[in-house]
Amino acid sequence: MKQLHLAVLTLFLCCTALNAQTSKESVVKSLDSKAKKYGDIALEIWDLAEMGYLEYKSSELLQQTLADEGFTITKGVAGIPTAFIAEYGSGSPVIAVLGEYDALPGLSQQAIPEKKSANAAAGHACGHHLFGTASAAAAIETKNWLQKTKQQGTIRFYGCPAEEGGSGKVYMVREGLFNDVDVALHWHPGSQNGASAGAALANKSAKFRFYGTSAHAAGAPERGRSALDGVEAMNVMVNMMREHIPQEARIHYVITDGGKAPNVVPNFAEVYYYARHNSRDVVINIFDRIVKAAEGAALGTGTTMDYEMIGGTHELLPNLTLQKLMHGNLTKVGGVTYSNEEQQFAEKISKSLGYNQLDVDLATSIQPYKETARAYGSTDVGDVSFAVPTVGMRTATWVPGTPAHSWQAVAAGGTSIGVKGMMVAAKALTLTAIELFENPEVVAKAQTEFKERRGKDFKYIPLLGDRAPALDYRK
Repeated sequence: MKQLHLAVLTLFLCCTALNAQTSKESVVKSLDSKAKKYGDIALEIWDLAEMGYLEYKSSELLQQTLADEGFTITKGVAGIPTAFIAEYGSGSPVIAVLGEYDALPGLSQQAIPEKKSANAAAGHACGHHLFGTASAAAAIETKNWLQKTKQQGTIRFYGCPAEEGGSGKVYMVREGLFNDVDVALHWHPGSQNGASAGAALANKSAKFRFYGTSAHAAGAPERGRSALDGVEAMNVMVNMMREHIPQEARIHYVITDGGKAPNVVPNFAEVYYYARHNSRDVVINIFDRIVKAAEGAALGTGTTMDYEMIGGTHELLPNLTLQKLMHGNLTKVGGVTYSNEEQQFAEKISKSLGYNQLDVDLATSIQPYKETARAYGSTDVGDVSFAVPTVGMRTATWVPGTPAHSWQAVAAGGTSIGVKGMMVAAKALTLTAIELFENPEVVAKAQTEFKERRGKDFKYIPLLGDRAPALDYRK
């Protein structure tokens, strides 16, 4: 009798495992069948190419897509018209999927393998049209799985605007919109596939504005006080400062307004600064020194100065419990396979980047798992990662070797190459969400690791302070 009970238990466990495997295979097949639908959505957002906090049509398209699938939509969250939350289900766990959809200024490009502007103000050079769409697809497919299995829990999509310098997610974190979330999932377009532990630089940004006195630059120069002199003096001092900051730090600036005519002493000038480092405390220190340089520049040029905080993000807090899970699911899904036409397109893009040969294996394979990473860029996902256990990955939506924020990234993102990589992400995100719903012990382990890494004395202080969302920073 004991042997019979054991046999029955073994058969039950085998059937359960088989059903789970079959369920996951059906999820992947379902997403494959909807690739054209989601591809059309992504390419429509690519064509819209709306910049941070101006993504009205892109946001509305994703909202409607989720609403049509039975999600409850909450619009205009955190005081941002283009931010929203879409939710389905009830109870715990609450699994969040982050989606972005803002474009970058000055990077208009046609979906062809040669540099040619599309005569638009912006372009999706970071692939956020793919980001938002794949995340929405994953949320919808997870919702379908919850319905079929009658599993308890909540799937929630966060529509996150203005990641490119606008720090949209920071305002959402500051408003407590992640307080009841158990795990947050995200991904990002890239030139290869990987789900190793990520890293990102903390960042503070601001626009420094100088005010002087106009005068005829030749006829009465002594009456003028050049606001542009203030900007240039500030830039000189900050560039000298570079020698005396940690070598891992980064400082960038652009002069956004330097006057209108050489024969008029400018009475207004503006410069836009970023400061970055892998520690937010170092960033705060560097930014404070930049402010001192601006104050000194104003004093020395007889001008006045004020500044507006534009963005501020934390570094990224890794969670290895979740990274191993996501890496396993990305490995199951696999990479991208190019058609002959896509191969030819990719070879031309690769040549434009200065490569002698296309390394297509970076698109077809999954990178080995690593637990450490070097940070190069910044993301407002960093603030989310200090609010809730967070995990991310990258997939090959661009031709291998393509850098972000390039015309080549815009071009590939507007083709089937981008869509194929996007669907890889949608599948891996969905499988990861399902495993989290199925395995509460993994969620609990991730929560424990999160609390240990964040530290018991951690207190969240937004780097952008208490300012309202910078809704006009791209205008």
